[in-house]
Amino acid sequence: MGRSERIDRVELMRTYVRIVEAGSLSAAARQLATTQATISRRLQSLETLLGVRLLLRTTHAMKLTDDGERCYQHARRVIDSWLALEDEVGQAEDEPVGTLRVRAPHAFGQEQLLEPLTRFLNRYPHLAVEWMLNDKSVDFLSDNSDCAIRVGAEVDPATVSVLLAEVPRSVVASPTLLAQFPAIHQPEDLCALPWIALSTFYQQHIELINGETRQITRVALSPRLSTDSLYVARNTALAGLGVSVVSS
Repeated sequence: MGRSERIDRVELMRTYVRIVEAGSLSAAARQLATTQATISRRLQSLETLLGVRLLLRTTHAMKLTDDGERCYQHARRVIDSWLALEDEVGQAEDEPVGTLRVRAPHAFGQEQLLEPLTRFLNRYPHLAVEWMLNDKSVDFLSDNSDCAIRVGAEVDPATVSVLLAEVPRSVVASPTLLAQFPAIHQPEDLCALPWIALSTFYQQHIELINGETRQITRVALSPRLSTDSLYVARNTALAGLGVSVVSS
């Protein structure tokens, strides 16, 4: 058949179920607000499609054939499944359902983001979340991810990105460590200190911006420890191992 002539099989089955349950073609036509001729054409189309006779009719009675009885049982299940699908899809338009796969950075994904994640799941009880912690750039197809929360300025132009927040960073060191070295007067003086590098964002140097002049100073580093964990950088800095740059 041409595309315009294709038969809506669900509609044919729905009409057939109505014929059987109404008891006649005329009663089915009244219930479906159409003509008896239309109902008769739909019945003939379904019989042609299946290649079997479904109903035996006389002027006073209608009887299902064995194939007609089997067709009615199958059609009833198809219609029920279709109605359930319509209800489920209709619900999905109003409320998220299914599984959302999210990539989040380790540090924030373990602490700061857990409260909004919990509120989100409580708000949408039919939604499940796979919460995957990873600081590296995300490849949505190979990683099978739906969305990612990332820290950093790099934005993939092939993605839809929304700025969630600004995360200030601070250069930190313990007082016991600073007491072992000459006082810091210029950014370059930081080169003399041992460093803990966050390898995700910096390894061999950092760039510091003067808050007043906006001048950028590049400071070279020779890290004693490189890590991709914000918690490791924070805790080892507190222990006096070195200077680090961590999120405020």
